[in-house]
Amino acid sequence: MGNSYAGQLKTTRFEEVLHNSIEASLRSNNLVPRPVFSQLYLEAEQQLSSLEAGSRVDNEEEEEEEEEEEEGSESSSPPIAYQMKTPPEGCCTTDGFCQAGKDLRLVSISNEQIEVPPGFLLVGAKSPNLPDHLLVCAVDKRFLPDDQGRNALLGFSGNCVGCSKKGFCYFTEFSNHINLKLTTQPKKQKHLKYYLVRNAQGTLTKGSSICWKGAEFRSRQSSSSARSNALFQPPENTSSSVAVVNEPVLAPHSVVQAGTHQTVSDHLPSTVCYPVYNGKESPQQHSVKSNLSSLTRPSVLGTLTNSGPPKKRHKGWSPESPSSNEAWHLQPNPQITNRNKNEGGGGLSSLPHAAMVGPVSSPLVASGEPVSIPDNLLKIYKAKPVIFKGHGNFPYLCGNLNDVIVSPLLYTCYKNSQSLSRAYEQYGASTIQPISDEMQLLLTVYYLVQLAPDQVPLIEDLEQIFMRSWRELHLSEIRQYQQAIPQAFPQVPGPIAPVTSTQLPWLAGLAASSCNDSVHIIECSYSLAEGLSEMFKMLMEGKLVKTNYVVIICACRNRTIDSCIAVTGKHQARILSESMLTPTEYQKEVSYELVTGKVDALGTFFSTLCPDGDVDVLLDKFYQENQSHTSPSLPASVNKAVTLDIAGTAMCTSYNLERHQIRPFQLAVAQKLLSHVCSIADSSTQNLDLGSFEKVDFLICVPPSEVTYQQTLFHLWHSGVLLELGLEKEHLTKQRMEQYVVKLDTDAQTKFKTFLHNSMQNPHTLFVLIHDHAHWDLVSAVHSLYPQSDPAVGLVDRLLNCREMKEAPNIVTLHVTSFPYALQTQYTRISPYNEIHWPSLYNNGVDLYHESKKYYGLSEFIESTLSEHSLPLLRYDSSFETMVMAYGKRFPRLHSAVIRTFVLVQHYSAAMMAVCGLSQMKNYTTVETLEITQNLINSSRQCPSGHGLMVVLRIPCIPLAVVAYERLNHVRERLALEDHFEIILGNPNSGITVGKHFVEQLKIWQKIEDAEWSPQTYLDLEGLPCILIFSGMDPQGESLPRSLRYCDLRLINSSCLVRTTLEQELGLAAYFVSSETSTEKVVSNDVLESDPEKLSSTDNEDEETVTEGSASEKRSPVKRERSGSHDSAASSLSSKASSTTAFCSETSPPSVTASDTGKSAHQTLSSSTEESVNNPEKQRPKVDKDSKSSAKTAQASITSSSASPFSSSSASSIPTHSSFILQTPHCSMTKVSQQPPIVYLPKLVYDIVTSADSTGLPKSSSLLPYHSVMWASSFRPLMSKMMTCTEQSLYYRQWTVPKPVHMDYNNRNEGRMDTFHPRRLLLSGPPQIGKTGAYLQFLSILSRMLIRLTEVDVYDEEEINTDLKEESVQYYHQPGDAWPDLETMKKIPFDYTIHDPKYEDASLICSRILVKNEDRSANKKQEDLYMRRQTTRMRLSKYAAYNTYHHCEQCHQYMGFNPRYQLYESTLHAFAFSYSMLGEEIQLHFIIPKSKEHHFVFSHPGRQLESMRLPLVTDKSQDYIKSPTFTPTTGRHEHGLFNLYHAMDGASHLHVLVVKEYEMAIYKKYWPNHIMLVLPSIFNSAGVGAAHFLIKELSYHNLELERNRQEELGIKPQDIWPFIIISDDSCVMWNAVEIDCSGERKSEYTWAERNISLKQILQHIESTPNVTHYALIGMRKWSSKTKSGEIKEPFSCCHIHDFVMLNVDLTQNVQYNQNRFMCDDVDFNLRAYSAGLLICQFNRFSVMKKQIAVGGQRSFHIKSKVSDNPVSITPAQYICAPDSKHTFLAAPAQLLLEKYLQYHSHRFFPLSLKNYNHPVLSVDCYLNLGPQIAVCYVSSRPHSLNVSCSDMIFSGLLLYLCDSFVVASFLKKFHFLKGATLCVICQDRNSLRQTVVRLELEDEWQFRLRDEFQTANAKEDKPLFFLTGRHI
Repeated sequence: MGNSYAGQLKTTRFEEVLHNSIEASLRSNNLVPRPVFSQLYLEAEQQLSSLEAGSRVDNEEEEEEEEEEEEGSESSSPPIAYQMKTPPEGCCTTDGFCQAGKDLRLVSISNEQIEVPPGFLLVGAKSPNLPDHLLVCAVDKRFLPDDQGRNALLGFSGNCVGCSKKGFCYFTEFSNHINLKLTTQPKKQKHLKYYLVRNAQGTLTKGSSICWKGAEFRSRQSSSSARSNALFQPPENTSSSVAVVNEPVLAPHSVVQAGTHQTVSDHLPSTVCYPVYNGKESPQQHSVKSNLSSLTRPSVLGTLTNSGPPKKRHKGWSPESPSSNEAWHLQPNPQITNRNKNEGGGGLSSLPHAAMVGPVSSPLVASGEPVSIPDNLLKIYKAKPVIFKGHGNFPYLCGNLNDVIVSPLLYTCYKNSQSLSRAYEQYGASTIQPISDEMQLLLTVYYLVQLAPDQVPLIEDLEQIFMRSWRELHLSEIRQYQQAIPQAFPQVPGPIAPVTSTQLPWLAGLAASSCNDSVHIIECSYSLAEGLSEMFKMLMEGKLVKTNYVVIICACRNRTIDSCIAVTGKHQARILSESMLTPTEYQKEVSYELVTGKVDALGTFFSTLCPDGDVDVLLDKFYQENQSHTSPSLPASVNKAVTLDIAGTAMCTSYNLERHQIRPFQLAVAQKLLSHVCSIADSSTQNLDLGSFEKVDFLICVPPSEVTYQQTLFHLWHSGVLLELGLEKEHLTKQRMEQYVVKLDTDAQTKFKTFLHNSMQNPHTLFVLIHDHAHWDLVSAVHSLYPQSDPAVGLVDRLLNCREMKEAPNIVTLHVTSFPYALQTQYTRISPYNEIHWPSLYNNGVDLYHESKKYYGLSEFIESTLSEHSLPLLRYDSSFETMVMAYGKRFPRLHSAVIRTFVLVQHYSAAMMAVCGLSQMKNYTTVETLEITQNLINSSRQCPSGHGLMVVLRIPCIPLAVVAYERLNHVRERLALEDHFEIILGNPNSGITVGKHFVEQLKIWQKIEDAEWSPQTYLDLEGLPCILIFSGMDPQGESLPRSLRYCDLRLINSSCLVRTTLEQELGLAAYFVSSETSTEKVVSNDVLESDPEKLSSTDNEDEETVTEGSASEKRSPVKRERSGSHDSAASSLSSKASSTTAFCSETSPPSVTASDTGKSAHQTLSSSTEESVNNPEKQRPKVDKDSKSSAKTAQASITSSSASPFSSSSASSIPTHSSFILQTPHCSMTKVSQQPPIVYLPKLVYDIVTSADSTGLPKSSSLLPYHSVMWASSFRPLMSKMMTCTEQSLYYRQWTVPKPVHMDYNNRNEGRMDTFHPRRLLLSGPPQIGKTGAYLQFLSILSRMLIRLTEVDVYDEEEINTDLKEESVQYYHQPGDAWPDLETMKKIPFDYTIHDPKYEDASLICSRILVKNEDRSANKKQEDLYMRRQTTRMRLSKYAAYNTYHHCEQCHQYMGFNPRYQLYESTLHAFAFSYSMLGEEIQLHFIIPKSKEHHFVFSHPGRQLESMRLPLVTDKSQDYIKSPTFTPTTGRHEHGLFNLYHAMDGASHLHVLVVKEYEMAIYKKYWPNHIMLVLPSIFNSAGVGAAHFLIKELSYHNLELERNRQEELGIKPQDIWPFIIISDDSCVMWNAVEIDCSGERKSEYTWAERNISLKQILQHIESTPNVTHYALIGMRKWSSKTKSGEIKEPFSCCHIHDFVMLNVDLTQNVQYNQNRFMCDDVDFNLRAYSAGLLICQFNRFSVMKKQIAVGGQRSFHIKSKVSDNPVSITPAQYICAPDSKHTFLAAPAQLLLEKYLQYHSHRFFPLSLKNYNHPVLSVDCYLNLGPQIAVCYVSSRPHSLNVSCSDMIFSGLLLYLCDSFVVASFLKKFHFLKGATLCVICQDRNSLRQTVVRLELEDEWQFRLRDEFQTANAKEDKPLFFLTGRHI
């Protein structure tokens, strides 16, 4: 391909066509190619037949197909081989680089500045070796085709952009230089594929395709058959056949206005997309083209007619496929599609900000003349058509571009719906085809056909239809893939019968034929330009008056379709066009229309409607007439009521303001919040250390609404939180309170900085930032589309997401909102685990919180529309909608919000005039507006105090709200109604202004004496009759009072259909309704709710609104006196048609004469109350349950109920003023508080809210959740009504992504989990349900919990049995003695009596005959001991022991959080020793952390554990504690107090946790840096006795080992420290008594107790003189009731409990009983003392024990061994007769024995019951026989110390597991009562008999067979056996 013919266009063209024709004829098998001359000369004609077009394209496409596949050919006849020129030596041959070694790949040099000579363009070349890359080349544009694919000079001229080499004149030469390495003849048409353009960021990206060879037809998308049969695409074609759009560019709008085609740009290449102006095109055009252009446009098209087998080189053809080319359809690029899908917006009518934030591609434009838009289109047609681009090419529009709107939303929807869900990618997504273009268009037509005339299409609806259709089509494949993934997918699936492009127009026309021309189909034969021209022509000729949608289809023979849909319905077009405005543009548009006076025409038109002339003239006339008369326009009763009220002579009892009170569900939510905060603290992430905080501080952020700000201050004031948190003192001022609430406006930064500063200054204060109404402003501070000069934009993002907030460890952020959806995206900062959803108040109709009020929210409002037995609370005004539609057609250039506002204000004005007597104005309003107005004006006259109703008139646009306010004020003033009701303009940026007269009324009602007071919030307007004009684009959290009766939302922006927007508008009406039955029915003359015209136009005359949700419930307090259908259609007709006479006949009293009926309406209105009529049910006494009001009703009812509707209706009207006074007045407040408000909606919104899907989910819930988020995919599952709030959150988190303007958009850089902020929570709940009260309550209980965390419940019990203490005559030590004297201690007698309160239920130990013999157990109950023990709350000192929840910086290393040692880095060591009593070797295991190995000795070669290091007695160091501490524990891995770091004051100490084997792992997890001693598995079910036994024996064995080891070092054995500490796991703090003996006499002293460290106590005790002579040393149990007498003697010899310092050397021969579960310490103390060992208690020291509700001895549950049923087993069942069929229990025998004896020992020792002078003799052991039986302990050991028993007579004898020391002679020393009982307990029946014989028991005791028992254990569990007998 040389350059010799350059410039000779005609010759070149001829040769090209000839060549193409010959080649096509050779290849084609069934199509006759067109003659050469026909191609040359007939092509100029614009209209080609579809056959001609098809054949031409077929040939060209076939040729292109051949060329594309030459490289990969496997044909039997290979093409002529191309010999590539050998590259010069030494040059670079790497793919993607030129021979000079410079990188040419687009991805590498896209950001580099490339020099492009004039006349050259940058293009992308494809290399067969780099299918995924484009190589950048500079080519002379003369050698490239124009927009028609023609006029390219033959030859080539290009430069290399890598090495800058210029002047390549042959493409062959150039392809060699850039290393294309071709195997076929190089052709520029084949390898130069795309124009390259720079995007808005200046990055070079791939643009549109270079259209070689007239590609205007080939630019279209592939056919439906190609779509539906496509499987795998050949990878080598992927890049070349899809035009990939560049990365998204931020564009302010999604809507591409046709008018943007007029500007031009100099640097972009012309393409076929748009006509070219001198080779240039508009930048907007290019952005549209690159954004909206063919996302998935294949370059290869299928043919209709070629169904035979393929020619050579066609791979992948299957006989099943209609055409060989169909297998080459390419899937959309997922990245692009996903991106576009996100930008495309939520609905045709849904996204005002549909405005694309990224690219939306525009298909290429077909060739042909541009479509001219008629000049007078808007003027003639009265509407701007909205044209939605569909499939294929869209023609260029020119002419009157302002009268047409072009949108890409539908195109984007189509594209998104063709991208398969990721859910199916794992199955091989390409095997399941997306829905075809033809089917998409056909489904769209079906959808449009079924729309009602006033409905507007929704993108969400269309997406769901596509999704459903696709699912149904591929259900079998989906199921197949879900069940099993096939091993190999077929290349082409089986044939599906798709809709073909030839069938499409016919099927679409068939579908549209049934809709009365609402949808009109235009079929084009050549391009869409024809159809659009025809449509414009029909619009101008008025032929599309009834048509709402025009579907234009161009289905050529090449089986690709072009389509677009024009919305021509005036209503739909207006709504859709307005929906494309952003809120800012909407406000600007409205303001512009107001400022420029465009609305004046509307006012002029209104004036012409009134028959009596201008409305203002009528008003002035009325005003002047009223000025001349003394009587006002309304009856005197109204004024009289007000006067009475102001005078204070008559007061209403219905008015009571609800002050701050916490409802049960608010408390439940506060507790849930607290629970979540605790779970953050409890997690192992260390994100919140609650233990380090001492108090709570907070800041509440609210939107910049003055009313919301004041409202929050009001709630804060009445909650008392500031005082409770200790942040403020009693005399709290408003200025001080304002520091804790901040409006998020420009002044917010100061308060916020103070908050941050305080948080940094006070690390021990927990700061809570509450972001209320959190969905309000989510604009990103970085990616804002608004000017950065506005400081308010992105303020929330700047403040709440700043680095200081993120990193502050003591700030918790709580987002509070009713609409959390925008905070629940894929990039959210809030963990799903940190979401708190408002609980359901009802479950299956049951009130979960016993609430006296029923909440009415959106779902309840919707339910009211479905109930057949109640009037709906949601309504729309069809008359108003009809009127607005009519005005909209008359004034097409005005925004509908302006028209709606002016019409509604006109209606309110007319209604006010009608109520005041100008009855002719009744025809110029609607029934709904009339009802609202009359009830507003007349509500105050029913109450002696003048209380009335509130009507909220919602006008979002502030300029329109001001206009409405001024107009209504003017009308009110002209009608002299200023004192009857107030009109208030609610502007979010300012406070409330109320007239002085009404302020005085409010002050009287609310008993306010402050002269300066004025209402600050809408809640302050309780009972005030008023119209509140509520303005502002969004409500900002303002609450409305209970007197709200009507919520008029007819003016909300119904085109902006976003879930949050809709729900927050409806949330204004959310309401708590009193659920108690009304004690007094509303009387028949109640004028509230009157509605004369509706009564005459409906049959439902006795309906009621039911508040309880049950239509059949007769007790409902809510009675409605009005009725009518919700659409008000019938009533509106009667409203317009009714005449003055009819009006009078309806309202005149029945008692008047015929002549009275002729009175004017004005007179009738003035003399009676109004035109109101009550529900006829009030005339039927049997309906009313209240007999009194029934009597009144009957009296008032003169005509019978069977009369005509008119007379029946009029029976309840009020004939005269005097009759009104005679009635008991009923305040409207009574009724209003018992029923929710009535809400009026625009029809469009009403339809969306009340329509539901198959699951019952309202359609509004399926809308896009928020305007700054977008759907992640069209292929998302549908939401369901059954979804919980949590499931909805997870749904949005999966299927929505934020747009770049959203503040969470950038929250995705780090790892997925890291994007969650650990201290951020989200509270969501319905509007007006009480979230503010809940979070204030949360602050309160959080503060209490923090205080509670610094406090513990410690046992505070008085010592027991103090009356049994012997009064000591002498004191052995002086009160101030620091240490005991050894010799003196030996003289102190042992106190056998137990004084520890925990043994209150234990048997008394007698050491002498008791003088008293009262019943000591009279007040004892058999309850859980822990439940009734006295505790007191104590603040933790700095020397406390802590559980696992404590994390402070000081003890991180102690707990194992040390960088030197990895967490859990510890080793397991076995330690074995033999013990003769057990008869076997004991093997224990130590788990020793690396950081604690220095406490142990290991053997050198094998690192075997040898011993635990022990210090010397002579050591005097103050740096460590000498005694190792052992803490046995079970079930308390979280709550045990094992952190002794602070208790030991940081001193070095050895602490060992003694745990059971099965609990080893859990304890190791919670306490990784603690030494564990793991008991053998045989002790898994043992009690505390086993742990004590093993601790002591191990310690003695270790003492021996240490003595041997250190003896080798020259140290004497007696110098090794012999003490260990055995401590309970609940010892929390230690105290010392300081005694002052400075008094004059020695006996006088003062004392005080203070908390000290355990280190001080232990070091003091360890330094006791002769300390090794003591066997046990302990301390007192702390009690606040300690008396000075108890500490006068500083040392005692008595029982030691809980914290024992044990000398293992001296106690070598005294063991703990390893079988014991209870009282093992008492048993050990008794045996130690009887062995002659010294026991000393330091009375100066005391230990506090914390109440821990879990673990310990509670962990032993006694249950049946047979079944797992939790059947209660009583202690009486713990024993049974041997060999009986008793149920065996799964519990240790010893535990059953001890429990049985504790509760039922009186069965064995009946004489001992309450017989304290004759105790039971217990030999060698102490067992608890219960508090009603006393025991006397004696030891059988020789030389043991025992009590003197010579004068004691015993009532029983207990022999427990007697050893050989117990002999018959020993027992014969003791005396027993006659009939005394004996109990012998042994391990088995054999030893039981042997014991009886050995001890000669039968000599003195009588035994019977039936007196033998055993514990209720199976044989394998080794039961204990006992034998009882009686003393002879």
